[in-house]
Amino acid sequence: MSWGFLRDLLSGVNKYSTGIGRIWVAVVFIFRLLVYIAVAENIWKYELDEFECNVKQPGCENVCFDHFFPVSHIRLWALQLIMVSTPSLLVVFHVAYRENREKHHNQKLYRSLGEIDGGLLCTYLISLVLKTGFEIVFLFLFYKLYNGFKVPRLVKCDIRPCPNTVDCYISKPTEKMIFLYFLVATSGLCIVLNLSELSYLIFKYSIKCYLKSYVKKHQ
Repeated sequence: MSWGFLRDLLSGVNKYSTGIGRIWVAVVFIFRLLVYIAVAENIWKYELDEFECNVKQPGCENVCFDHFFPVSHIRLWALQLIMVSTPSLLVVFHVAYRENREKHHNQKLYRSLGEIDGGLLCTYLISLVLKTGFEIVFLFLFYKLYNGFKVPRLVKCDIRPCPNTVDCYISKPTEKMIFLYFLVATSGLCIVLNLSELSYLIFKYSIKCYLKSYVKKHQ
């Protein structure tokens, strides 16, 4: 899979972001996307082939693997990356709408197409809320699907067609757990950045509105 589209999206959004938003883009691009492409994808590449149980009953290993890993860590991580980046498209589309509107009227309608004010401010705030929501939902999914943020060395399975309770071993559990903790840490950092940017924009807009009303009142 080519991740070029996500890279282009993040670089496009970076032009219309605040300082905190640019930090978020850097964290997603460097500490999540590049780490996923360069390292994490290879760690989980052969997870089913390297999952071993102490019996050779046909189908036993497959059903045990499916039970303990209903969704692959790496695929869920990839889906999370896509989902948390997609709301940024709202900002790009809104700026494109402003550009088309100016072309249609053949005049300058905005001081700056990418200035976060008016309707674009609402779009930007909605994108922040959606990104934060997706981050929290995926962290919850990881926690529920895998019974916490850990990768056990040994799991016991008694699902048919296994003849009895068998021991199954997960390959490279420590390495996988380190990257799972890294995933949780970067997700938490992105949530903090999104909430900080959300608070900053609301505070900035509130002060701006207050100053406008104060000036009008004294005029």
